[in-house]
Amino acid sequence: MAYLWIGIAGFLGAILRYSIGLFLFDESLEFPFATLTVNLLGSFLLSWFTTVFVKRFSIPDHLKAAIGTGLIGSFTTFSTLSVETVTLIHNNELFLAFVYVLISIAGGLIMSRLGYRVVKEKRTNEHT
Repeated sequence: MAYLWIGIAGFLGAILRYSIGLFLFDESLEFPFATLTVNLLGSFLLSWFTTVFVKRFSIPDHLKAAIGTGLIGSFTTFSTLSVETVTLIHNNELFLAFVYVLISIAGGLIMSRLGYRVVKEKRTNEHT
């Protein structure tokens, strides 16, 4: 049954990712803003979800997997980041490729930390 939930959530995550890609895509730009946006947002959401829901509430394992692996996992995309980086390198856009990878990795870590901190600060404010 978990596979069904993961599949449904994965479908929704992929549709969201594709929709944001269409919305943010600009053919005139070399830099892949759409992929960067979904990956940074996904980093925040996964951290926030695991901090808020997984630790605070008793959620069945199949729903945790559906949201974390299915929805958010299919929403973000490391493979697209890799292909877009190689494309930038192939097009002799070495600086843009470097900036893209740097922002993707550092930004993903920062967004994950932010997701965790948002929850932690909210909990602290609720207890005071």
